[in-house]
Parts: sequence; structure tokens; C-alpha cells
Amino acid sequence: MQSEADPELVSEIRRYGKFDVNGCFSCGTCTLSCDLTTDLSSFPRRLMRYVQLGLKGEVVSSLEPWLCYYCGDCTEACPRKADPAESMMTLRRYLTAQYDWTGLSRKIHQSKAWHLGVLLAVGAGVLGLGYLAHEAYVIEWLQGVLGDDVLATHPCVPLLNAFDWLVLGLMGLFVLSNVVRMYWFTVGRSGLRVPSASYLTELRALFFQAASQVGLRRCPHNQRRWKSHLALSSGCMLMFVLVFLFLGWFQREELVPLYHPQRWLGYLATGAILFGAGDALLGRIRKREPKHASSELDDWILPVLLLLTAVTGILIHVLRYLGLSLWSADLYAAHMVVVVPMLLIEMPFGKWAHSFYQPLAHYFEALKRRALLARPVETAVAEPAPRVA
Repeated sequence: MQSEADPELVSEIRRYGKFDVNGCFSCGTCTLSCDLTTDLSSFPRRLMRYVQLGLKGEVVSSLEPWLCYYCGDCTEACPRKADPAESMMTLRRYLTAQYDWTGLSRKIHQSKAWHLGVLLAVGAGVLGLGYLAHEAYVIEWLQGVLGDDVLATHPCVPLLNAFDWLVLGLMGLFVLSNVVRMYWFTVGRSGLRVPSASYLTELRALFFQAASQVGLRRCPHNQRRWKSHLALSSGCMLMFVLVFLFLGWFQREELVPLYHPQRWLGYLATGAILFGAGDALLGRIRKREPKHASSELDDWILPVLLLLTAVTGILIHVLRYLGLSLWSADLYAAHMVVVVPMLLIEMPFGKWAHSFYQPLAHYFEALKRRALLARPVETAVAEPAPRVA
């Protein structure tokens, strides 16, 4: 893909975080030090060069920031101390804003006030909806629709189910629309003809990366981080499935025995989230590794919200055991005030977006590779090779 030089590109990208384009001499040491680079993805040097030249189209069409797992090896190897690892993270925020059609990603990544304000506004809205749900006219309406017997057995489940699906629908709308834009920027307008069968056969790259986080494991200094990251992603996915698909089974009025799957699956997901979020926060507090040397607001918000989600969930469980049902109901409202902004803001627009952009990047890269391999030999020789980022 060809693009005209944009002299404002460096200034635009720097609004999303640190990007030391002046310190980079394009020596290639960063790329040589990275165990994840390939012939198709030679980061971070190539992207640093694109930004230096103002090639915005090449940057937006690149998958490389998502293929970087932020181990910090390139930053340690850089002779100019330009911190290319942090530059790649800045480009992630920048690309998240490019994929987002609402403009909210740009707002929250460029302004701390916007980021915190949006989270608080959504939390306040959830609190207001919770208050309305306890009003008499709402309960009367539910009785008319569902009947007294259903409402007496599970008074909150119908409302919670409806609210869960509303949150899931909004989140899905934002995520899927942004993913479509990501595909168009990186594959659709690249000019490459992807074999139709590859869209199915290469799905293995998507599911394998999402389930194993194997790219992170390939970083030699990231083995401990791989374990905590895998635990966090697995715990979040398990809790997501339990809450959105099996709420009536998972969230019950009675306390089931310890051996019941509802109990130990919930404990397993909670423990994984506590371990992963706690490890992320501890690393940023200690700052012993290069990747934790500089942290933006969104680096802190997500693990804090995940930790609060797990802790409030545990406390609700404890209060129910103690028979303090009214207290547990109030704490549940606080729990939802944390969870809903995290799902509606952090997942589609904030740092959590990398949880689906990263495996999708591996999938789209596999599609590009298939397209290149499928090109006729004579065409590949006669025409100049496409610039693939």
C-alpha cells in the first residue's frame, strides 16, 4: 500500500503516549533483538521508519504493533535509548483510535479526564438503573409480564438477564464494527487477493493465539508474564461465559454445595483474575522491568477494575454465607458499577481491546501470507512486491 507523507503524523501519534522518533537512527538493533519478528513483520524498526517518513497509510495498515508482546528486549538493546517497546504500545493506542468509528477511543487515550469521566458517567448510569429497578412500578410491571410465581422464585434474575444482554449487545456492536474496520485497513484495501478457503483454514491461528497466548511465551524473558497473562485471559473468558450465557444457573438464590460446578468454576475464574491482575499491578508498582518503566493511565485502569471486580464478587459471596442478604444486594450494585464500565468502555475502546486485536492480527497476518503465496509466479516477478506492514 502506498501513502503520501503526512508531516503531522509524529505529533498526532505522540498524543497517545511516548514516541521518541528523534532518538531512532534506524540501525535495526531493535528488530535483531526481537524473537518474534518474521520476514513479513520486521518490527519495531519498520514502523519507527514509517512514522519518521510520515507514512500514515502504512502505519494504519500495519499489524505489527499487535504482534509485539512488549517484552522490552528491544528497549534494552537500543543504543540510543529510544525505548522502541513503549513506542509500539503508543502505536497500539493510536491504531485502536483509528479502528474506532465513534471517536471515543481517541478521546480517552488522549485525555485522562475524558477516560475517567466516561467510566464514572457509565457507572453513575448503572447505579441509577439499579435504583429504578427497585421501584414499585417496575416490580408491578414485571409481575404482570412474568407472573407472581416466577418473580417470587427469582426476583432479580429476569431484570439481570435483560440487562446482561443489553450490555452484551452494545459491547458486541462496538467490538465487531471496530474489527471490521481493522480488517479493511489491514487486509481489505491492501490489494492482496486472499483465497476464500483461507478465511476458514487460518482460523486456527486466531483460536490458537487467543487460547494459548503462545506469542508471549516465545519471548525469552516473559515466561512468568505469560503464565499470569494466560491465567487472566482464561479467568475473564470463563467468567464472561458464566455470566452472559449461564446467569440463571450461575447466579442462584440458594447456596449450592462446594462440589457443585457453579461453585468451583466461579472460584477458578476468580482466582485466575486475582492472580493475573495482581501480578500486573505489582509489576507496575515495582518497576523492575523495562516494560514497566513508564506507565500510562490505561495501564493502571484495567487491572484495577479487574481486581475490584474479583474482590467485590468475593465479598458478595461471603455476605451471602453470613446471611446478610441486604448488604450483599447493596454490594452487588457496587460490583455492577465496576463491571459495566469495564465491559462497555475498556473492552471496545480502551486497553482491553488488545485482547481481541492481538489474536486477530495473527489471523490477518496468516491471510496476508496465504495471499502472497497464492500469487502467480510470473506476476510476483514482473510486478514490484507490495509493501506489507
